[in-house]
Amino acid sequence: MAGKRDAASGVEKARQRTGVVGSVGAMYTRTFSTLGCGELSLDEVIALGARHGLAQFEVRALGGSLDLPAYLAASFGSPASLAAKLSAAGAAIVALDTSFRLIDGSEEERARLLAFVPWAEALGVRWLRVFDGGTTLDTAALARAAETLRGWQSLRRERGWAVDWMIETHDTLWDAERLTRFLAAMPPDSVRLLWDTHHTWKRGGEEPRATWRAIAPHVVHVHVKDSVSEPSGRHPFTYVLPGAGEFPMAPVRAVLAAEFSGAVSLEWERWWHPSLPPLENALRAAEERRWW
Repeated sequence: MAGKRDAASGVEKARQRTGVVGSVGAMYTRTFSTLGCGELSLDEVIALGARHGLAQFEVRALGGSLDLPAYLAASFGSPASLAAKLSAAGAAIVALDTSFRLIDGSEEERARLLAFVPWAEALGVRWLRVFDGGTTLDTAALARAAETLRGWQSLRRERGWAVDWMIETHDTLWDAERLTRFLAAMPPDSVRLLWDTHHTWKRGGEEPRATWRAIAPHVVHVHVKDSVSEPSGRHPFTYVLPGAGEFPMAPVRAVLAAEFSGAVSLEWERWWHPSLPPLENALRAAEERRWW
């Protein structure tokens, strides 16, 4: 029993170092990514969330645009005015999703990422999503990633920014072995992860709880979705409504409910797969099937 308490304490201390809010045993927060409803305005997104009891959301697209800083400036003028609007609506943005790639992002992409910062700071957004990037995870790729992370953390300290990056397990970080190697090569206490549970399960071929055990102290945000093993136009699988597929959500839900208190986000990829039903259908299916 003492061993279990010590293990839990160790995970909690690591979480505090890496910025995970909450404690072991605290319930996670359900949310959704606007990747599933990128055609909607902010007011429509807030209304959609309200219909499903979700006051927080992750923003990838709005009003038909992935260029969020430009869209927000055109729609709301300033970060302060948007902050006031969200506050009045009782809504919050938990993450802003950029397209920056840690390993091979260009200077142009870096400049686009920095345009998100004033919005995140004014809105109290804790995380900017960045991709891992790259095609291989060799020594050179790891060195580039570490250099980029050091530069970002130095800039954060210099500017006094609260917002930080969360690195999505997407291009090269798709199983526990790769993730462990990556974490060991990065500067201490610099890595916060967005764990795409479907990606490490489907591409990495890894049972999700095995991945979780390897990366739990670093995870600050989680993506969930469901699929069946039938090829589609873009993948060797096909996304389906939550609970209608093969993704092992029950054990994922159990371990996250016991050990994670961040955001668990339904990433309904309708932006990339327009034939999928509307996000509202997916949220309703997840609720009715008690999927998450």
